[in-house]
Amino acid sequence: MDYIFDACALIAFLNDEAGADTVAKLLTQARTGTDRLFMSNIQILEVYYDRIYVKNREYADTVLEYLYTSPVIVLPEISRDVIREAGRFKTSYSMSLADSILCATVKSLGATLVTKDDELKAPEQAGEFTVLWLK
Repeated sequence: MDYIFDACALIAFLNDEAGADTVAKLLTQARTGTDRLFMSNIQILEVYYDRIYVKNREYADTVLEYLYTSPVIVLPEISRDVIREAGRFKTSYSMSLADSILCATVKSLGATLVTKDDELKAPEQAGEFTVLWLK
């Protein structure tokens, strides 16, 4: 199965918050080839600046290195189709630009979004994509 981590999923894992066990399980399954995990550079940026804010840049750099060597497949570019779809998400739902890009990427890959961000409930309830909610 294909999953896309929202930044808050990785942050929950790094902070050992509710849902960290689910993220750890998905990371293990990706290492064994059972599932595929994705993140866009936008979500990685969100994790990076959060780690700078929470601790410091050196720690954030360590986390960044971990992400780029982990089983997470980093999506470095935003395609034209994702840009179009992100524009639709941004104007259809109350969400940040980063979340609109995330939602468009999830939809374009047909993946399941892994998140705990309540702002993403509306597109899920509208049938835009499937969410694995971290609890």
